[in-house]
Amino acid sequence: MNVVTKTITLGDGRTITIETGKLAKQADGAVMVTMGKTMLLATVCSAKDAAPGTDFMPLSVDYKEKFAANGRFPGGFTRREGRASDYEILVSRLVDRALRPLFPDDYHAETFVNVTLYSADGEDMPDALAGLAASAAIAVSDIPFHGPISEVRVARIDGKFVINPTFEALEKADMDIMVAATLDNIMMVEGEMKEVSEMDLLEAMRVAHEAIKVHCQAQLELMEAAGKTVKRTYCHEVNDEALRQDVHNKTFAKAYALATACNTDKHARSENFEAVLKEYKATFSAEELAEKEGMINRYYHDVEKEAMRRSILDEGKRLDGRKTTEIRPIWSEVGYLPGPHGSAVFTRGETQSLTSVTLGTKRDEKMVDEALMQGNERFLLHYNFPPFSTGEARASRGIGRREIGHGNLAFRALKPMIPIILT
Repeated sequence: MNVVTKTITLGDGRTITIETGKLAKQADGAVMVTMGKTMLLATVCSAKDAAPGTDFMPLSVDYKEKFAANGRFPGGFTRREGRASDYEILVSRLVDRALRPLFPDDYHAETFVNVTLYSADGEDMPDALAGLAASAAIAVSDIPFHGPISEVRVARIDGKFVINPTFEALEKADMDIMVAATLDNIMMVEGEMKEVSEMDLLEAMRVAHEAIKVHCQAQLELMEAAGKTVKRTYCHEVNDEALRQDVHNKTFAKAYALATACNTDKHARSENFEAVLKEYKATFSAEELAEKEGMINRYYHDVEKEAMRRSILDEGKRLDGRKTTEIRPIWSEVGYLPGPHGSAVFTRGETQSLTSVTLGTKRDEKMVDEALMQGNERFLLHYNFPPFSTGEARASRGIGRREIGHGNLAFRALKPMIPIILT
């Protein structure tokens, strides 16, 4: 075995170890990240070729906690781990958001990142290590990636910033944020806090980035030691630069005119932009379109994007005519639904939210039974985004990861304002 190990030392004496070459050798990349008794196995597998017609990055990130990691049996009749919990989905999304933008724009091969918690003692928080583990697995693979990245949690406890605090320490914090970054740039910040100054938040981000730089440097050294500095070659896009220029020359002026026309009807705007594309495609034969339609659609999308951007930067106007300093019209109404204990309608432009509030009893609490967390939640927030919200003609197949993620943002914003959960 060619086992390679790198160790990161935190400011308080704790260490994080990244090991590769021992487990999951059939994966394109695999690492075991260890901090205390917490161990995360991260693997990445990517197809050699992209499916025909794919023009996006088909990335899947899954974070999973094994109950056995904490010496527990899963609940339920079968005593098996079931579908991902909301918490696992939220951690998956945290990692996904940091990784996705750093794959090459023309890399379209299906890529699967799996991060699994195999050992824990309930002290160190594994979600703060998941981003590091995922990035390290990619680093020791031959998959092209503009990284590495890492994620850390920063908490302010008794006026001091702490990197990756324990579960117990976090309970005393008045600031809890997760930061993702590369060596050079901060990419994502998510968290919750009491009322703090902007300068305090910026300082927390600075502290996080300094820690992340150490993580990234360790991954670069790990990649070199593992002999994975050369990444695979690929060709997932067929391009025709002459066609790209022709699309731009013949459609940009029309798209720019539409972008600056100040049309307040969203559906009409979409139809007008689509008409420009159809007019251009009409100049090609069916045989030519069969070969070039995918490229034409891709190039025209870039034209639309450029036209909208230039309208904002050059004219100071958005698509609906608003200036950059104006917001969409807002109106709201409370008590709209007579049945629930409380309700409201909130509208901003063409975006609407219909919300209801229900007051329950002790029996209505949500029981939390996960690998590392047990207890009850007294305040719940459910966010639903049905297909008709955007005029889509498709069936609704349950709650998606996006709905869980967006609902969690609202939950974290409202949670400190609900007195009942503080008693």
